[in-house]
Amino acid sequence: MAEGLLRHRLDALGVGARVHSAGLLFTDRAASPEAVEVMAAQGIDIAGHRSTKIATDLVATADLVIGLTREHVREVALLAPDALAKTFTLKELVRRGQAFGPRAAGEPLPSWLAAIAADRDRVDILGSSDVDDVDDPIGRPRRVYEGTRAELAGLVERLVALVFAADVDEAPARESA
Repeated sequence: MAEGLLRHRLDALGVGARVHSAGLLFTDRAASPEAVEVMAAQGIDIAGHRSTKIATDLVATADLVIGLTREHVREVALLAPDALAKTFTLKELVRRGQAFGPRAAGEPLPSWLAAIAADRDRVDILGSSDVDDVDDPIGRPRRVYEGTRAELAGLVERLVALVFAADVDEAPARESA
């Protein structure tokens, strides 16, 4: 759901970003019927989604890695220790970004990420946390999926405003050049 929401939002804004999701458990599994239905109700088609396991090459080529739980962040850090600097939970990234301020036009993403994580400690990714983790709705009633979709939609909106707003503001200038 998070991939679909982020891709949909960035596409609507004309931001050319590659959005790809990967998990810890399965490869080539379809999204749950509940997730497909809940997203379709919002005009977002994820029916063709197939799961992928997180892999070193995916992490290495990503500018930003966003997990939905601290467990995801830990697994990325174990797989590619140098990637911790660009790996956050969605909630952590939004929280830290809001406290620091949005990325400025022309500011390299790695510089902004380093600034928002200046006081970060590896201990911050231990355990689970309601503050950092998005609850997985799998196997639960549709209303739980709807709640998760709503939570993710709000987080994605804030993420896009923090990370990509400068890119959107610059888009007309790049098109006219």
